[in-house]
Amino acid sequence: MANIQLKAVRKSYGAVEVIKGVDLEIKKGEFMVFVGPSGCGKSTMLRLISGLEQITSGDLLFDDELVNNVVPAKRGIAMVFQSYALYPHMTVYENMAFGMKLDKTSKAEIKARVQKAAELLQIEHLLDRLPKQLSGGQRQRVAIGRAIVRDPRVFLFDEPLSNLDAALRVQTRLEIAKLHHDMTDVTMIYVTHDQVEAMTLADRICVLRDGKIEQVGTPSELYENPASLFVAGFIGSPQMNFLKGAFAEKHNCTTLGIRAEHIEIVDAADAEWTGKVVHAEDLGSDNYLFVDIGSSDPLIVRRSGKLATTLGTQLNLRPVAGHVHRFDANEKPIR
Repeated sequence: MANIQLKAVRKSYGAVEVIKGVDLEIKKGEFMVFVGPSGCGKSTMLRLISGLEQITSGDLLFDDELVNNVVPAKRGIAMVFQSYALYPHMTVYENMAFGMKLDKTSKAEIKARVQKAAELLQIEHLLDRLPKQLSGGQRQRVAIGRAIVRDPRVFLFDEPLSNLDAALRVQTRLEIAKLHHDMTDVTMIYVTHDQVEAMTLADRICVLRDGKIEQVGTPSELYENPASLFVAGFIGSPQMNFLKGAFAEKHNCTTLGIRAEHIEIVDAADAEWTGKVVHAEDLGSDNYLFVDIGSSDPLIVRRSGKLATTLGTQLNLRPVAGHVHRFDANEKPIR
């Protein structure tokens, strides 16, 4: 495993600066997730760490060793892309063994490593098949297995689940989480735009916006104590409710944030807001009610279990004490 440090790292393409002075430490054995909207710089950060892109300025260190000019093959990394990049004419075994053959690893060692990785990923029965005979989830597991056999110090995942359907995404996400628990000696960095993936996989999350770090912390830290309005809106599903104008002024802030699960349905005498249900989503275990209280967007209210609510029903609501988030005019939290 490796301790990775980025110190004042910048990356420009001509006059366009994509990474704007990033300082970050990724600890040995940690599962760090880079998350943010499209174009925020998360994939570029991954490519800088891998060596596929050159740093414009700043330092990148692996275990206190400067690696700015070290070629990718010498950094001890393995990368898994969203496109599986498997050789179509090779079997699963041959795909997984290919890199080791180039390194002139002995046949016995290759066989042992491939078998161990296949068992870990539960693809032993697929070793004789060609990629075209595999499902998308199986191909992605092969791509991960090909990375595992290289025995890397650092695993880099670049949106590896984006090409899978919803059910396969959940299944493969669980397999990657298990991989992290089983391979405690490898540092893992994972890029995604899906905050659910980030919340369920990460030891820590790095939220990026326009080439800068907005916040770094554990999933619960980001969810419960967002450092900006952007993080509050990006982390969590459904998105945090935001209220402005008179709704926020009552709480002495510019923007008031409240999550769907922190809104109570109460009697009229105890209500802070009153509105009508304009939409409802029944997810089986939970219901999400969209309530028009006169704000710019309907207020999303989460209710556990079954709830018979018809459109047009009037609800009296109030935020749960201690669970409102207040933001100032600069979109920073008011503590």
